[in-house]
Amino acid sequence: MAGRFAPRPTPRPASRPARTTVRGGRAADQAGVPQQAPAPAAPSLVRTWVPDGPLDLGLVLGPLRRGSGDPTFRALPDGSVWRTSLTPAGPGTLRVTRHGGEVRGEAWGAGAGWFLDRLPDLLGAADDPAAFVPRHKLLALTRHRRPGLRLARTGLMLESLIPSVLEQKVTTGEAYRAWRLLVRKYGEPAPGPAPDRMAVMPSPRTWALIPSWEWHRAGVDDKRASAVLRAVRVAARLEEAAGMAPAAARARLELVSGIGPWTSAETVQRSHGAPDEVTTGDLHLPGIVGWALAGDRYADDAAMLNLLEPYAGQRHRAARLILLSGRTPARRAPKMPRRDVGRL
Repeated sequence: MAGRFAPRPTPRPASRPARTTVRGGRAADQAGVPQQAPAPAAPSLVRTWVPDGPLDLGLVLGPLRRGSGDPTFRALPDGSVWRTSLTPAGPGTLRVTRHGGEVRGEAWGAGAGWFLDRLPDLLGAADDPAAFVPRHKLLALTRHRRPGLRLARTGLMLESLIPSVLEQKVTTGEAYRAWRLLVRKYGEPAPGPAPDRMAVMPSPRTWALIPSWEWHRAGVDDKRASAVLRAVRVAARLEEAAGMAPAAARARLELVSGIGPWTSAETVQRSHGAPDEVTTGDLHLPGIVGWALAGDRYADDAAMLNLLEPYAGQRHRAARLILLSGRTPARRAPKMPRRDVGRL
């Protein structure tokens, strides 16, 4: 069902303290967090939308969150989910809530209209969960228990690509810390009355100007930092891939040195809501899929793809359901050691 917009008057913002600049972006305050502008009294734009089936906001939007301290994502106890994005129209903040069968989106900033135009796609309106036919008891049971699972489509490439690059060959904790530190220091304050410490990710130009020592302080080695820098230099061409088919979008991403199949799959799963773009090259996923479907904890990529072949067209959804089932093999090796690049 088409949504409806309701523009609201926004009061003139209060005066803000003078900003200083540093090479690589705007300086942060003493706490290392961008100064927040005073919150306006009312949202600039509001849209309501009624999904055509079950919808679980946490399941749909959860993959967009990069750790509990992600400055671009916040889930509050009242059930609301907040996101920030650097949209083609500018920075924006989105608050999504569910009231009965209706979803309400409120947005602030220059990107508010862009956010709300694409609210249904973000919440999986273009996804077709009914296309998935479970052929294993575990998948059938998990789908029954998680009827609100849909695949989100952000329509943005860099906001999924950059954190995916940061996650290459390191622990998730290291990657989440790097994303948190860099976005808080070099990003913009979140427009509107966003929760404390939320920020919009830096622009491509700002990413390109981050000094090498700041990457190291955030725990990012030269290889990953260089991949991000190469990507932001062709940001416009990469963002065009949001309008391509998933396979073509992955091919364009992989033209950038340092971006391989693992990173392109992780990006397109979020930017396109692609149900068949399964992640290969992952340290844990093949063993999890192998254990869940065949009791093989030592499955490699080839074995995983063979097990997922009956779900061709829906292999990523099948992998999501397996992860949501909680059926994972017991750990039999020590955790991957954490490296502190900043101390090298």
